[in-house]
Amino acid sequence: KESSSPSLVKDRADTLIIGGGCVGVSLAYHLAKAGLKDVVLLEKSELTAGSTWHAAGLTTYFHPGINLKKIHAYSIKLYEKLEEETGQPVGFHQPGSIRIASTPTRVDEFKYQMTRAGWHPTEQYLITPEKVQELFPLLNMDKVLAGLYNPGDGHIDPYSLTMALAAGARKYGAQLNYPVQVTNLNSRSDGTWEVETPLGIIQAKRIVNTAGFWARDIGKMIGLQHPLIPVHHQYVVTSTIPEVKALKTELPVIRDLEGSYYLRQERDGLLFGPYESEEKMKLQESWVTNGVPPGFGKELFESDLDRIMEHIEAAMEMVPVLRKADIINTIAGPITYSPDILPMVGPHQGVRNYWVAIGFGYGIIHAGGIGKYLSDWILEGEPPFDLIEVDPNRYGKWTTTEYTAAKARESYGFNNIVGYPKEERFAGRPTERASGLYDLLKSKCSMGFHAGWEQPHWFYKPGDETGYKPSFRRTNWFDPVGREYKQVMEKVGVIDLSPFGKFKVKGTDSVKLLDHLFANVVPKVGSTNISHMLTPRGKVYAELTVSQLYPGEFMLVTGSGSELHDLRWIEEKATRDGYKVEIENMTDEMGVLSVAGPYARQVLQKLTNEDLSDASFKFLQCRRLKLSNIAVTAIRISYTGELGWELYHRKEDSVPLYSAIMEAGQKEGIDDFGTYALNALRLEKGFRAWGAEMNCDTNPLEAGLEYFVKLNKAADFTGKQALKQIKEKGLKRRLVYLTLETDNVDPEGNESVWHNGKARTIIHVIGNTTSGCFSYGAQQSLAFAYVPMELSKVGQKLEVELLGKNYPATIIQEPLVLTEPTRIRLQRKGESPKI
Repeated sequence: KESSSPSLVKDRADTLIIGGGCVGVSLAYHLAKAGLKDVVLLEKSELTAGSTWHAAGLTTYFHPGINLKKIHAYSIKLYEKLEEETGQPVGFHQPGSIRIASTPTRVDEFKYQMTRAGWHPTEQYLITPEKVQELFPLLNMDKVLAGLYNPGDGHIDPYSLTMALAAGARKYGAQLNYPVQVTNLNSRSDGTWEVETPLGIIQAKRIVNTAGFWARDIGKMIGLQHPLIPVHHQYVVTSTIPEVKALKTELPVIRDLEGSYYLRQERDGLLFGPYESEEKMKLQESWVTNGVPPGFGKELFESDLDRIMEHIEAAMEMVPVLRKADIINTIAGPITYSPDILPMVGPHQGVRNYWVAIGFGYGIIHAGGIGKYLSDWILEGEPPFDLIEVDPNRYGKWTTTEYTAAKARESYGFNNIVGYPKEERFAGRPTERASGLYDLLKSKCSMGFHAGWEQPHWFYKPGDETGYKPSFRRTNWFDPVGREYKQVMEKVGVIDLSPFGKFKVKGTDSVKLLDHLFANVVPKVGSTNISHMLTPRGKVYAELTVSQLYPGEFMLVTGSGSELHDLRWIEEKATRDGYKVEIENMTDEMGVLSVAGPYARQVLQKLTNEDLSDASFKFLQCRRLKLSNIAVTAIRISYTGELGWELYHRKEDSVPLYSAIMEAGQKEGIDDFGTYALNALRLEKGFRAWGAEMNCDTNPLEAGLEYFVKLNKAADFTGKQALKQIKEKGLKRRLVYLTLETDNVDPEGNESVWHNGKARTIIHVIGNTTSGCFSYGAQQSLAFAYVPMELSKVGQKLEVELLGKNYPATIIQEPLVLTEPTRIRLQRKGESPKI
């Protein structure tokens, strides 16, 4: 057993980590190993107390997401070498793992996941029932249709892993102090922290909350309500089973997805852990309202086998030798869940130098990779790759305790549910953040969830099959979305864009700040442009529309998913460099309606005396005006690429404004459209989307954003020097535009792109799609993809894998459909534009 060191050797720290579970200790190890001096970790009881010590310790390369696969892969590679590096045994077993498909839909899901694995280095195979049985001979094969097999998967002893990381952290100079409780946190005006403990105060440049199910209590010290809740997770260990003992090699871990449990070998017996349905699973809600009981560290909850009985029965049917086994141990311990099961990792908006790595439903497999990821971010000033899905700033004030509890229940119960494209989960909805139009529209459409908001995906008409019907193929929304597409291209449509993130920036230094933040020039008064914030390494951190409404007063608009992600970056730059500006988040106070299509001007002109003609109100201009006596900030811009305006207004004016527009457009045949049609329209116009075509993994040159990047402007904007070097060296890959010949399946993004090499027998993965859809204009599938430069020419033949089949694809000249401003310009020159 470790000897504790309840003394403060240092009263100063560069990085102070609160919490000694596997995640906190991994961060200490990685920071110290990278050479950072003054890394201090404080743990209130002993290392691994909380959720780490009783974890089942599963490790897998598999993840349905894209970049979280990198976190898993790094963790496994680290755990393989840790014993050699630190001299501490870690008890790492790597017998592989198999996810079992026992329904045709599940086989589709495995094919869907395989196409997302193709362009990653991780080994993953779709295997036959015969191969499944060969690897796991104790299975009842009656229902097994296929397996998803990851060699190299397995399990590790969580206690030994944490102790090895701790030994490594100490070896490289980190201080691990325990038992030392953090009793208070004070932020100082210079952005540093005073961390109070019973043994004295430590001054820290930054603090990282890795406190597991105590993370809420730490957050409360500085006025933050982290949306976390402990769930009861049970697993069962059996006595020796003769058939298991007789095996020559260790059984792979299996995950029976329909039975919703994992099962692995534990010595000569089996360990089995289920995820109960949301009705049956148990939350420890009292800890949220009253805090974690003082002194709770390595305790467990009382087990409740009745609650997991149906899963035990499913496991006994799948692995019949379980029937004869005796249960020798039942573990029921707390695991912290965020609303969507994914952890919250990174710096937190609204508080300087406060970082989190909390809410880990799968802390063991994430610990190694997240320790490295955060360490790199802290040392380099930007994330090493894009992990927006774990950004703590995806949550906001709308994530109430009731919402968190409802979502944690749902997420736990849905642990092994089929993961469809365009997935929607309905617990906890709507939040208090619903737009002004929600009540008016909710019965007319299928709503999607965007950062707390409800937003129409597509609208119903008589005869449509309504409701949410997820599928890997074209489903009930396919034809209605085509109808909405046609509505915008031929008449005029209205869409609720209220979920946009909306910020006001003003003050003496506002122009200077934006000039240094953005790669584009600062727009003149009355103008709007599309601008990108880059990281120091020249990656695309964010894309916003920037409008200068009055001299020195700007409105910045970003997508719903990146609201606080972008705001944090802007605020940090302003504070760090001492710009005299006021930054205000207007997201919740403002509604946004977009009116788009050939008749948009005709309809809006009926509601105002302002001249909306092309000569008077040009593309990318913005101004304040009144529509039907309602004050709006109107920007002539549209993500549809058609004639259109975005109308920013007070949220309480959304219903009267919408009603006036709908009333005015009766003659023109006005109607609603949703975000699915918007996506098809933007893809046809070749518009990139942040989070798909561009993010922290891409630079603006390979993404085809040169037009928006002004390398010759005077200001030395963030990322400028890096971008010059990238340009000098030349690009290795670039974004291309593809049409595909498919049947009833369309690309979504993140599918593998294949190419026949010179020896036509060798076909290999050369890139990946970023987004895709069916083009209702061209009547075929369309996608963006990253491919090597030498395969990026127009006319190049490639293949895109969808649901286990490769479909022919051709690189075409973009865009498929010219934007309305471009068409007008060509018409004036006497040329006939392509629609």
